[in-house]
Amino acid sequence: MLTKILITLLVIIGASFYLRKGRKVSKTEQAIADQGRFGGSQNPFFNRVLVYGLIAVSMLATAAYWGWNWYDENQVVTVQISSPIAAMSATYQVRKKDIHASKITTLDGIEIRLSNQERVTISREPVN
Repeated sequence: MLTKILITLLVIIGASFYLRKGRKVSKTEQAIADQGRFGGSQNPFFNRVLVYGLIAVSMLATAAYWGWNWYDENQVVTVQISSPIAAMSATYQVRKKDIHASKITTLDGIEIRLSNQERVTISREPVN
């Protein structure tokens, strides 16, 4: 853990020195950049539109991912718990986000703790 902290501090210090000092550009590189052959464009409007377009696309992709994740976690599924010892079975309606390794929480707010011997079956269709 201490090693990670030290490496992080070294990277931060090195980056701050690099940013303060800056990178020296040779005259030939500057001339090529001025001519527009070095990956730059003569039109700053095009560069601005390109950057804002990439930012907008990344924000839309992030919003779509978050929306889909929220939708998927809030889907209601049917959970059937079967106990081999007591030879009984129970069925509950549960949201996907409320299913954990050792417990589930039903739509009614009932928290059910699971043992290692119980069999849990999760399905999208309601059990009749």
